[in-house]
Amino acid sequence: QVQLVASGGGLVQAGGSLRLSCAASGRTFSTSTMGWFRQAPGKEREFVAAINWSGGNTYYADSVKGRFTISRDNAKNTVYLQMNSLKPEDTAVYYCAAKSGGLISGRETAYNYWGQGTQVTVSS
Repeated sequence: QVQLVASGGGLVQAGGSLRLSCAASGRTFSTSTMGWFRQAPGKEREFVAAINWSGGNTYYADSVKGRFTISRDNAKNTVYLQMNSLKPEDTAVYYCAAKSGGLISGRETAYNYWGQGTQVTVSS
């Protein structure tokens, strides 16, 4: 069992930066693949980024590649999403998620555990 608590969202101007954090409880964090997803108003939830258990393998949606960086600190049971060069279209509720097993994935259905979400609003 993994419980996830996301934080770090807020209001930022276009071109600015935010860092999201996702604190996990449970002994399986260090072996879990972690992902970030987002859901904008009126849209379906979409994949943003994922990282494997060791941090050695990452995967990004094309829309955030080069601007966002996912990382993790297994000693702190925390995964991060550094978001730079933010755009108004990045406005969404951001969710962290965890999946068992080593295969990195962008599929929402692959993830077993979800955090509560944190709001990111980018003003133009």
